[in-house]
Amino acid sequence: MRLATFRAGKAHILYDADSLCDADAAPQIGPHSFDPAHWQRAARVTGEAPGRGASLFLDAGDAEWVLRPYRRGGLIARFCERRYLWTGLERTRAFRELRLTAELHARGLPVPRPVAAAVTRHGLTYEAALITVRLPATRALAGLLEGGGADDGLLEGGGADDGLLERVGHTLRRFHDAGLDHVDLNARNLLVDAEGRVWLIDLDRCRLRRDGAWKRANLERLARSLAKFAAPEAMDPIRRGYGAA
Repeated sequence: MRLATFRAGKAHILYDADSLCDADAAPQIGPHSFDPAHWQRAARVTGEAPGRGASLFLDAGDAEWVLRPYRRGGLIARFCERRYLWTGLERTRAFRELRLTAELHARGLPVPRPVAAAVTRHGLTYEAALITVRLPATRALAGLLEGGGADDGLLEGGGADDGLLERVGHTLRRFHDAGLDHVDLNARNLLVDAEGRVWLIDLDRCRLRRDGAWKRANLERLARSLAKFAAPEAMDPIRRGYGAA
């Protein structure tokens, strides 16, 4: 995957040049691509994901995309939901997440293929959004643990048996062996497709690190997430799969 950047007005865009360039090497993407209203006017919004960011599913022709704006959480969101402090283009959350996702994708790890990231500067602050290719026919591990939900029926047989949970652990071990510190590892950021393959999403603020205590912290965070979904026992087969990897 070959990443490239260009500027259009106040917007800086980092994109996958291998999939978004035509014969003249002009990027087939622009600031409008990150504007939900643009897709809504074209009647090409196919759905919406739950969560604070209100990610949209988009009909992009040959593929379906996920458009995710960056949104703050917690108390600070009451005062500044969309703006972040500008400390340099390559330090923006969107550029860092897209480059990390591209690196993991290039290593063959199960993450969505990145499409583009846009950063719009407003003096000392910026807004940002990210586009990735949507993973087809997936549902969150959280939904499987709950045994239903809006995505019910995507995984044949439903549910999260020990075999699936061990594959979750095996997948997490692959990411940890690659050095990925996922700072928000929870049951909603682990997806399972129709063939039972496990995927990891939402790499905002994540990074590659040397071996350390962060691995244990990741797993402990996941354990707390499983407990919130009334499935603390799911962590045992996940740890078995992690250890057997």
